[in-house]
Amino acid sequence: MNQIMIGKFIAYKRKEKNLTQGQLAEKIGVSNKTISKWECGKCMPDYSIIEVLCKELDISIAELIDGKESEQSNKREYDEKQILDMLSKIQNLEGQKNNLFGIILVVMGMAFLALSQTTGGTNFRDFLSGLMLGLSVGEMLIGLYIISKSILKQ
Repeated sequence: MNQIMIGKFIAYKRKEKNLTQGQLAEKIGVSNKTISKWECGKCMPDYSIIEVLCKELDISIAELIDGKESEQSNKREYDEKQILDMLSKIQNLEGQKNNLFGIILVVMGMAFLALSQTTGGTNFRDFLSGLMLGLSVGEMLIGLYIISKSILKQ
C-alpha cells in the first residue's frame, strides 16, 4: 500500500465529484484536516470508515487500496470483507506495537532508576546518579504517555 498514491487517488475522486475536503469530511463524519492528512499521504483512513469513504467516492475498497481505478478485466483474489478484516488486523498490530514500545520505555526507566541508586559518593558519580534519575523519570513518563494514548485510541 502506497499512502501517497492512495491519498492522491482520494483527492482525485473527491475533485471528480466536485466536493471540497470539508464537504467530504462532513459526509463521512471526520474533520477536513483528516481528509487533508489522507490526501497528503500522512496517514490512512481508519478501517471503520473505509466503506463509507468508498461509497461516497463511488469506488471499491480494492481500488482505494490500489490507489487507482481498476480495470474490468482485473481479477481479485480477496473480497472487500477480507480486505477490511486485514486492515483492521494491521491497525490492531500497530496499537500493540505502540503498547510494547511504551512498556519497554517504562522498564528501561525502572532500570535507570535502580542504577541511579547504586552510584554516588563523588561529585562525578553524584552527577551520573542525577542524570540517570532524570532519564529514568523521563523514560517512564514517555512510556506511560504512549501506553495511555494507545489505550484511549481503542
